[in-house]
Amino acid sequence: MELQNVIVFCMELMGTVAFAASGAMTGINCRMDAFGVCVLGVITAVGGGMTRDVILGNVPGALTRPVYVIAAMVTAVAVFAVVYFKKNLFQGSIGVLYDRIMLIMDSIGLGIFTVMGVMTGISQGYIENTFLLTVLGTLTGVGGGLVRDMMAGQPPYIFVKHIYACASVAGAVSCVYMYRIFGQIPAMIAASALVIGIRFLAAYYHWNLPRISLDSSIRDN
Repeated sequence: MELQNVIVFCMELMGTVAFAASGAMTGINCRMDAFGVCVLGVITAVGGGMTRDVILGNVPGALTRPVYVIAAMVTAVAVFAVVYFKKNLFQGSIGVLYDRIMLIMDSIGLGIFTVMGVMTGISQGYIENTFLLTVLGTLTGVGGGLVRDMMAGQPPYIFVKHIYACASVAGAVSCVYMYRIFGQIPAMIAASALVIGIRFLAAYYHWNLPRISLDSSIRDN
């Protein structure tokens, strides 16, 4: 296996593990059983990529290369086991550490899957279609989390929390243009770092897009 393929595979695996852990914790917080936690972990990890592949008219890669589903399942089971046997592990000061770890994991997953979506579109021959590549990258990055939140009965994270989908869009656009100039690996690494950096800054400085808060009198009317 060429070095470039090894780097791509490792990045995909890192993103899979990161998103699977995020999905599993969502299931645990929603009081799902072990099966539900595993399903949410897997769908968070591979849902965006599967949707992207369907749009491109391909058999989803998660079905032809089950290593990613297996990795997501193992991660979800491991997270469930840790919380099951250590129910008080994430309380108090450890809870703050947990929040930070989940932010890191989720941001890494978002960055990696965003660039993987772009690269998949490029490999299909759409290098000149910046809009399509941006959509594919963003969908791959946020799609799994969107399905996760819908299955968990929660407002989709990308619509209510700190800058999230916008970070994915920025990473996808930068990945497209950097690929055309510098090639695959530099574009993937730099664009992933950009997404992760935006997410960290948004969380630290509490950046949010404008929203409208209607008072009760307006809602009643």
